[in-house]
Amino acid sequence: MEDFKLAAPCLLGVEGLVAQELREMDAQNVEAQNGRVIFDGTPQMLARANIGSRFAERIQVLMGTFPARTFDQLFENVKALPWERWIGKDDAFPVKGRSLSSQLHSIPDCQKIIKKAIVERLKQKYHVSWFAESGELYQVQFLIMKDQVSVMLDTSGAGLHKRGYRQNAAEAPIKETLAAALAALSRVRTDANLYDPCCGSGTLLIESAMYAMHMAPGLQRRFSAQFWPQIPEDTWKREKDRALSFVVRDAAFMGWGSDIDGAAVDLTLDNARKAGVISHIKAVKADLADFAPETEHGCVICNPPYGERLLDLKQAEELYRTMGKVFPARHGWNYTVISPDETFEECFGRRADKRRKLYNGMIKCQVYMFYRAPREK
Repeated sequence: MEDFKLAAPCLLGVEGLVAQELREMDAQNVEAQNGRVIFDGTPQMLARANIGSRFAERIQVLMGTFPARTFDQLFENVKALPWERWIGKDDAFPVKGRSLSSQLHSIPDCQKIIKKAIVERLKQKYHVSWFAESGELYQVQFLIMKDQVSVMLDTSGAGLHKRGYRQNAAEAPIKETLAAALAALSRVRTDANLYDPCCGSGTLLIESAMYAMHMAPGLQRRFSAQFWPQIPEDTWKREKDRALSFVVRDAAFMGWGSDIDGAAVDLTLDNARKAGVISHIKAVKADLADFAPETEHGCVICNPPYGERLLDLKQAEELYRTMGKVFPARHGWNYTVISPDETFEECFGRRADKRRKLYNGMIKCQVYMFYRAPREK
């Protein structure tokens, strides 16, 4: 099969991480854009990116991009794309998508036009007048941004953040892809001692363990394109075997979790077991105010409860003050905290050494990073 274009949509702020991991997978012509990364595709790369991407939300075949301000333009441009290259005459091809700041703002109307255009193209190619859509699923997705249309085929199925280990979650969990991004930004090493004193369902601990162990996040799940005839079946096995060959089973990494909710601690351990990293995770019931790590060096990453999430603003600010007391600046330690509250540094008691804007779902957050040791007197 000839090469094609792939797209990896991602959370705003992590495009650079997605681009870097794709280059490390040997992807070619990688280009970071706003909210997604574009790269050249082969059946092998399609499978590799689905299995191995920590930070992307899904992997899509990018069928085409074009400007459209009218439904006629949308119809003709969609019809001109080579849909028969992917969609067989019995396959299902539902359409869904989004439109932002564009003339074509009615989602139902755009869905109908795109569907009709694909049907007309396939009618001409297969010489049939009706499609049963009883075969494999080829989910068509579209994004119209400032009158620029992108039309894709989804290859992932469930979003890539659904690794397969978290059937249950504590209240307001952090997304797995965002947790993995925080591990990367914190430069979690293979021999790190990592702490999360607000561990919830353990997502930060588990994603950090998988990152440290070089464990691909998609090893335990399936993908829509696994059933597509365009991707040879043995491609998926070869790529899973390749990913498994990189896993560092004897990594010295240890993740130490604690939470004031005992049920959350149980959930953390259960999820770590399902993820295959239980030997690298410990968790206990404890109050953040009692945080006292036992190791000489360490890294803290946490997603504390905050005003828009679980606590009212006064409670959240008190929690930040407590964090400032139990996370002192000292040699061999660094702290990463994600929060939407602009008052965090003021309550914490010192300025972050670095700040980075990320989105937790639709909530704009700041990642506050503290890593400078106190100056010698």
